[in-house]
Amino acid sequence: MDVSQNDGKMEGWLYIIRSNRFGLKFLRKRYFILRENYLKCFKTRPISQEEKPLRSANIDSYIRITDTGRESINRKVFFIFTLYNTLKDNDQLKLGASSSEDAGKWIRSLQTAVVKECPNPEKEFMSFSKKNWPPSRFGSSKRADSKRSVGYYPFLQNEAVTSDVIAPSTWKIFGCQNGLRLFKEAKDWDSRGRLWDDHPAIMAVGVVNGTPEAIFRALISLGASRSEWDFCFYRGSVVEHLDGHTDIIHKKLYSNWLPWGMSRRDLLLRRYWRREEDGTYVILYHSVIHKKCPPQKGYVRACLKSGGYVITPVNQGRESLVKHMLAIDWKFWKVYLRPPSARSITIRMLERIAALRELFRAKAGNYSSDFGSSDSSLKTMLPQAEMEAIESENKSQHKFEQNADLKGNEAEKINSGRRSLMSLNDTSDEFFDFPDVNEDIDFDLSDNGWFPEKSQEQPASHICQHRLSSAAVFVKKLHDLAVQKKGYMDLQDWATGEPSTFLIRGENYLKDNQKIRAEGSLMQMVGADWLRSDHREDDLGGRPESIIQKYAAQGRPEFFFVINMQIPGAAQYTLALYYMLRTPLEETPLLHSFVHGDDAFRNSRFKLIPYISKGSWIVKQSVGKKACLIGQALKMQCFRGKNYLELDIDVGSSTVARGVASLVLGYLNNLVIEMAFVIQGNDELELPEILLGTCRLSNLDVSKAVLV
Repeated sequence: MDVSQNDGKMEGWLYIIRSNRFGLKFLRKRYFILRENYLKCFKTRPISQEEKPLRSANIDSYIRITDTGRESINRKVFFIFTLYNTLKDNDQLKLGASSSEDAGKWIRSLQTAVVKECPNPEKEFMSFSKKNWPPSRFGSSKRADSKRSVGYYPFLQNEAVTSDVIAPSTWKIFGCQNGLRLFKEAKDWDSRGRLWDDHPAIMAVGVVNGTPEAIFRALISLGASRSEWDFCFYRGSVVEHLDGHTDIIHKKLYSNWLPWGMSRRDLLLRRYWRREEDGTYVILYHSVIHKKCPPQKGYVRACLKSGGYVITPVNQGRESLVKHMLAIDWKFWKVYLRPPSARSITIRMLERIAALRELFRAKAGNYSSDFGSSDSSLKTMLPQAEMEAIESENKSQHKFEQNADLKGNEAEKINSGRRSLMSLNDTSDEFFDFPDVNEDIDFDLSDNGWFPEKSQEQPASHICQHRLSSAAVFVKKLHDLAVQKKGYMDLQDWATGEPSTFLIRGENYLKDNQKIRAEGSLMQMVGADWLRSDHREDDLGGRPESIIQKYAAQGRPEFFFVINMQIPGAAQYTLALYYMLRTPLEETPLLHSFVHGDDAFRNSRFKLIPYISKGSWIVKQSVGKKACLIGQALKMQCFRGKNYLELDIDVGSSTVARGVASLVLGYLNNLVIEMAFVIQGNDELELPEILLGTCRLSNLDVSKAVLV
């Protein structure tokens, strides 16, 4: 490991990444030390505290840190993160770490320094990678070493460790195989877990004796090392590199593990990964269509509807709990074959986790010879009726499916012909969700370039909305009139979410780090807009036709809070949520400080708690259920009026958020999205926290976004 962290000090080797005038990237290895809010750069590791750095910079509240992901530079993979100044777009510093774990530690330490420091827009760090630094931008070594009376806030260390949503589990255990617990996703109509979909979501869970970082590297690899544990995998390649967290990959599978007579399968997948602050890795896949990789002779292209891995550290990070989920259509002739055969193949593929576990056991030196590697040693504990159906289907499989290419030597030995990882040039090639054969797709509705899978879940029209206060009802009616006059369409598929679903900081959080159920919210949701345009729609509350302005003209005392989420896609989508404060602003000191404070204060306090209550597993994993300080992750612009405050959130300002938004848009009309907003409490006077407001958005439709 290239970093060390103790007593609020972070230090280690990083790479400064720059581009020359020809656009070629080059590296400079430097030793960095972060103490309090000062970042120092040395050519070699300093031997004393008196040694002067090559360069130093103040990390203040105008600095943002973004996780740029994996990138290959000079044939070596780095995990990149970028520091930039929100006051100057060209003021950036790009750094690379040798591992995702090291990059995560640096990002976390830098974010802590940002929150602790008071705003100071004069301090910039753009010239970290330049030869000469203007003296007005950076403090001297003497100043950098000076002590500061800055209190320490522990919230960044514990905020993302646990879920901030109380949600029932949708997974039911149905068996155990090779030391792996097997679960199926239960639907609302399948409360007893007895029924199966044609392509059910099945999850295998097991403990692997390895760190999350090591397991992540094994799972993300498409090279020869994968043959040590993945008995399904023949060869793979990267078709297109989209960004540091997302790419398009092609996998060819062996056929010797498939039922006799079954054609070879391949998969074309969109792969996305991220690392959580608690060390958990999430890798997500789903099938796509890409013109650079059409269906290939000798292979039947299977459709992975949803799948991936969640790798969570346990036992102080020495071991990992690995969850592997697959919902896959193997493209059988459905008229002849029953679902148990497809399920047996999916379960067999999930057994790769057992192979991965044995590999890490062998590497750790505690491998037991009692575990054989032959197929005859694989014992099952599935229900007997299920096993009989599977065996019957496997025996009759070859009678109904033609072997597409048996001339290709079934042994298919791994050799030097295996493709290495590579990225093709960034182009504007389009890629789309893999359409289901039974699915009618309206191409006009897919403005974001993805075709969502058809959900079996029914729209959540049964969800009842909370009763609005009389003032809120009046405001909602006025809002409806205003949007009709403007031509906007008021979003009708919204409701106030249940506050008790969300967890917030309790009164003694600073002592015990315990969160409690929210009991209510300060504001009442009174409306929502779902818009589409070719540019960002800023300051909706300040427009003359806005209901907020009409309300202000009447001299009414109510205060409004607008959350404007600007979502990139084929067009620019805008989701605006309107809230009204029930009591005078002065009666809530923290909210009063938030409204009248500066951008630095708002960026360090405004939190979103997301929750996908209904939807695909891959979307739920992408979004998560953890609170996020929006201003630390995304660009957030504030507009203040006489009777309102509007926060415009640029979702496209982060590559990670942009990738998640793209995925969510593809499944949007099959989702129920719940959100809660809260101002973070950092001292005893600000605790317990109180939700600003909640919302529930059901089955939104991209085609119904009103063109502005």
